[in-house]
Amino acid sequence: MTEQQIQSKLIKELESKGYYVIKLINTNKNGIPDLIAIPRDSDVEFYEVKKPKGRVSKLQEYRLKELGAHGIKVEIYKGIESNDNA
Repeated sequence: MTEQQIQSKLIKELESKGYYVIKLINTNKNGIPDLIAIPRDSDVEFYEVKKPKGRVSKLQEYRLKELGAHGIKVEIYKGIESNDNA
């Protein structure tokens, strides 16, 4: 069994138990585990970061609602306008 097959099996098993499972492909932290398994009504928080005038895509809206339905705090964070164009 390949690692990918093992991961798929574990994801299905955890989701059948009510976990919200995320497979991390690319993160800003080296060494982060492959999966995040979040139990219902946990204290985990997710933030979608946008420019002050940025818009959330339909897929992002869907994911935020999906997370919220699992009792997870989600928030859209828009940075404060500044005078520099960075």
